[in-house]
Amino acid sequence: MNTKSAVPFFRPALGTEEEQAVLEVMRSGWLTTGKIALEFEKEFASFVGSPFALGVNSATSGLMLAMEACGIGPGAPILTTPYTFVSTATSALHLGAEVVYADIEPDSYCISPEKIAEQLARRPEIKAIVPVHVGGAVCDMKAITGLAKQHGIAVIEDAAHSFPSLTSAGYAGTLGDAGVFSFYANKTITTGEGGMVCVHSPALAERISRLRMHGIDRPVWDRYTSKNASWEYDVTEAGWKCNLPDILAAIGRAQLTKAQSLFEKRKAIAEKYNQAFASLDFLRLPPDGQGNAWHLYLLRIVPAKLTIGRDVFSSLLQADGIGVSLHFIPHFQMTLFKNKYALRAQDFPNALRQFETTITLPLWPGMTDDMIDRVIQAVTATGKAHYAG
Repeated sequence: MNTKSAVPFFRPALGTEEEQAVLEVMRSGWLTTGKIALEFEKEFASFVGSPFALGVNSATSGLMLAMEACGIGPGAPILTTPYTFVSTATSALHLGAEVVYADIEPDSYCISPEKIAEQLARRPEIKAIVPVHVGGAVCDMKAITGLAKQHGIAVIEDAAHSFPSLTSAGYAGTLGDAGVFSFYANKTITTGEGGMVCVHSPALAERISRLRMHGIDRPVWDRYTSKNASWEYDVTEAGWKCNLPDILAAIGRAQLTKAQSLFEKRKAIAEKYNQAFASLDFLRLPPDGQGNAWHLYLLRIVPAKLTIGRDVFSSLLQADGIGVSLHFIPHFQMTLFKNKYALRAQDFPNALRQFETTITLPLWPGMTDDMIDRVIQAVTATGKAHYAG
């Protein structure tokens, strides 16, 4: 690899604001969940227009909490896509639930409403739909929520990739019964590790708030600071330890103030990529649409136009100093799900096709023009050098 001109796959966009916010928390003497986390929740809820936002230590925890609060438990089937990160499904498995899969749309990475309808007809006992907004592109939530209403089941959005995806109906992650956002290190805003669960229902909010802190029946962060606080509390059910600490929430608050500008930078880079690749017949541009957050740039090769496949293409880019990744290895390729549900790739032809042809290119706000040009030049040169005509 030519490290002198290498382009990393991702770097977080952190500055002095985040540093100062963390120092203030450290100097306060209160590191765990407290007033900073509560302020972050309020600010995030206001940003996305959600009545309730609850900070958690990861989006994975948030999915578990949201599912459990929506009644997902032992034996209850949830319906989701095989084209997602593993935690979308394992969150349900940890609750003893069953995972049912529907293929993605033919020219998208998002779950197909048509396939959802087919599975709901086959499996009327399904208790929730878990759509995933892959790469920042938003699922057809009007169709999905309509199907859920017809069948009287919940919609829990995996919105790990979709902040700040604004549609005419509102922000992705606020369009179902619950939406779970991720603040992992490579997300559109970060706390290092962490997430947020947004809900409309006061009852869901109260239950998630209780479950994320061991099932304790009262807010616990002020037990050592409030004049009215007491050591007395009750545990009403078995919960988890999933709270978001102040030291991480402080980073999130600083990041939230930059969310729109960070989005504009990602969008501008995606537009440069689109302009450069649109005329190349051996490539297909990522799906786009209203509210696309451009968290990932999911470029597809056209195998019939090339003498090499996706894996070799990716390796050549890496050898040229371009950091690339793959989103996602679908669940039907993973031992856990293949063995548990006897999944077959041929049952998900759209997901299989996307998996075999997709390369995720670098896309992060701090990319320089030289970096962007390096990526464009490397992709273009690699394709032309192995062009089949």
